[in-house]
Amino acid sequence: MVPTDLILAGAVILLALAIDRLIGDPHSAYHPVALLGRFIGWWGRPARYSPRIQRAAGIFFWLVTVGLFALPFFLFGRYAPWLVFLIGAPFLLKCCFAWRSLEEHALGVVAALENGVEAGREQVKLMVSRETAQLDYEHIRSAAYESMTENLTDSIVSPIFYFALLSLFGLGLFGAAVFRAANTMDAMLGYRDERARLGWCSARTDDLLNYIPARITTFFLLAYFLMKGTAARAWQVMRRDGKKRPGFNGGIVMAAMAGGCGICFDKPGVYMIGNGERSLEAGGPAIVKAVRAITLSFAAITAATLILLAWLIHSNGI
Repeated sequence: MVPTDLILAGAVILLALAIDRLIGDPHSAYHPVALLGRFIGWWGRPARYSPRIQRAAGIFFWLVTVGLFALPFFLFGRYAPWLVFLIGAPFLLKCCFAWRSLEEHALGVVAALENGVEAGREQVKLMVSRETAQLDYEHIRSAAYESMTENLTDSIVSPIFYFALLSLFGLGLFGAAVFRAANTMDAMLGYRDERARLGWCSARTDDLLNYIPARITTFFLLAYFLMKGTAARAWQVMRRDGKKRPGFNGGIVMAAMAGGCGICFDKPGVYMIGNGERSLEAGGPAIVKAVRAITLSFAAITAATLILLAWLIHSNGI
């Protein structure tokens, strides 16, 4: 581990965040994640396989997909000269997370509701897999803001976390790419329907990979709400409602957000998370502000930690 590499990694995080905020996600069929999605869509069809081999097929293609997607990131990170790395790595890391796009999708749903409930239902389909035909205004907002809150971990904190962690071993871009491939497979296959066997590996590995980042996200949310004076409420709702949502990662983040913002996430017939002191129409902007605050603070602290670690290694001659 060379101190200069850690300084570069810290700079890449900040530059990638700036690039994401400036240009967002280009709508291109050749975007790396779009190509990834098409490949998963090709092999991720349960009808292609006998039920007896679907779980094995899911494991095999999980490995193939991660390997194919992460290999270019690994090669660039391993062999690019430092100046080329500094220029290109922020764009590659940016491909592995989505801040502006996440916000735009949620705010797009809110804007669509101004044209009526049907417009909102059509727009929110882009964010969630649930049936939207019967959702009313508040439930449409809930679906959009739930997705935004859950993806604070999946689409922002986790890829930056794995980039920083594996940068200690010179594998930062590889780590971010592995997570992005794993999370995309879970998003497409990790459901309790006909895809359950084929998507078993995708769902389990995503749970494991998000375990630590989800708790980091929750910690940052609680710290943010402490400054806002609502941390006690966020903690209370997290303890009470954090396990209402299926899985052991998304629920604690959603519950902390709901408690801190004083709103209720409501998926009809599945869960209600939060006290609902105010509606999502009133409290939704607070969620957007919280996501922005956690994104900026986590990225800044992570980058500063890498740079500080580089200084300590240099100072002690390690």
